[in-house]
Amino acid sequence: MNLSTISSPGVYINELNAFSNSVVPVATAVPVFIGYTPQASYLGKSYTNVAFKITSFADFQAMYCYPSPPSPAPAAKQYSPQYYLVAQKSQPTSGNYMLINGIYYSCVPDPNSVYYLYNSVMMFYQNGGADAYIVSVGSYGALSGKAAVPGAQVVNPNVQLNDLLGGLGLLLNEDEPTMYICPEATLLSLSDNATLMQEMLAQNAAMGTAISIFDIIGGKAPDPILYTNDITTFRNNTGMQGLNYGTAYYPFVGTSIMQPTDIDYTNLFGGDTKQLAPIINPASAPDPTTASILSVIQSGSSTMTVQQLNNALMIANPVYKSIINNILTDLNMLPPSGGMAGVMTTIDLATGVWQSPANTSLVGVSTLPIKLSELQQANLNIDALSGKSINAIRSFNGIGILIWGARTLDGNSNDWRYLSIRRTMIMLEQSCKLAARAYVFQPNVKNTWEAVKAMIGSFLNSIWKLGGLMGASASDAYTVDCGLGATMTADDINNGFMIVTVKVALVHPAEFIVLTFQQEMAVSS
Repeated sequence: MNLSTISSPGVYINELNAFSNSVVPVATAVPVFIGYTPQASYLGKSYTNVAFKITSFADFQAMYCYPSPPSPAPAAKQYSPQYYLVAQKSQPTSGNYMLINGIYYSCVPDPNSVYYLYNSVMMFYQNGGADAYIVSVGSYGALSGKAAVPGAQVVNPNVQLNDLLGGLGLLLNEDEPTMYICPEATLLSLSDNATLMQEMLAQNAAMGTAISIFDIIGGKAPDPILYTNDITTFRNNTGMQGLNYGTAYYPFVGTSIMQPTDIDYTNLFGGDTKQLAPIINPASAPDPTTASILSVIQSGSSTMTVQQLNNALMIANPVYKSIINNILTDLNMLPPSGGMAGVMTTIDLATGVWQSPANTSLVGVSTLPIKLSELQQANLNIDALSGKSINAIRSFNGIGILIWGARTLDGNSNDWRYLSIRRTMIMLEQSCKLAARAYVFQPNVKNTWEAVKAMIGSFLNSIWKLGGLMGASASDAYTVDCGLGATMTADDINNGFMIVTVKVALVHPAEFIVLTFQQEMAVSS
């Protein structure tokens, strides 16, 4: 209260703040998914190329999924890829294939129909996800009407580098997301994938607010021996900038996201059952029941739904059922980035961002396309040439499938080797930065310096008590300095700079536990 403004007798109350400003921790687990969605509109408004925040999978369905008709009609299919069975002269040496009636068939998709974002968002929420951003860069593109080359890496021409880069650029105006995820990046060509990854890392390093979680091309169906070529290609393609802001997981994971009700005969041969009939009902061994069901489907006059006809065909024909199960297995082999974002969210909420997102399982994951040994993981963990670390997802007998790595791509750095260190520093830096804005334009004097030191010190003390900083005492865990002669010179003050120096002792994970055994001589009593 300014006493000079009092102009009449009376009693005046002057309230003073008892507490200084405080630092509020920023959110640490807010992924942003960039990619293609079934649609992107709500109440007539388009949300294509818009960074929109959702809080649940129901939000995602409302904004980005096809509306379902009223019950009892079946729900609308949100992801409906097309598959083909391509007869082979001999047993294929790679890829997904089946032996049917003595003939080998490669089971391959129409590459234009393959997308990952919808299932990745579902896996994120299945693993404990909460708030997230979605950047839809478009809807599903036109089909090619033909099968991909059996055994070759699937490249979807509808997934365009410029679309994904445009979605990435939208995030320059968003400070809240802390993880960038592009599940469909593995559907790009190798050169386009390299460009995208390097742009993501460069933006992460420039903004200092988020990391990127990468999937590795070739991780869906790795060759037991030559898979190392995919790893080498990935390492070569990530560049050398911003590596401590990136992390990668290998291989893909076999999930249960898609269920038998999600696909049917309309997902085979573009829905042309005339191409399917000779495979499941050959002339050499005809089945009247199967023939009758196929006839009803082809007539198009049945009152039965597609789901009912599909169920009838599944019951009547074991070969058809095995084809559907084979396709489901292939569809459920997904890039792990979405699930990893959910795991990080769960761990951050339960313990803190300083806890490594490792030695835990991925919900809904039951198989892996390759079982890595300890020796094989060693080559992923440490690379003598590039130093780029890749986190393994491994299967352990009697335990199950575990995330067995928690490193950034910057494996040679003692400072930024671990993912938990990088993410904790992002949280501390951004939290203090936002809180310090309250002191912009305040007098650059001792009272202000002490207030800033007290504010940041109190925040770091709370993090230390929660176990996020090392040290037997608070003074061992952190220091905060601000003042003339300590962090600033007279020129700094004259130029309007208030410099605060914060030192923290972060908690490093115990990645290697060494047990030393030594025999002791027997001692007689």
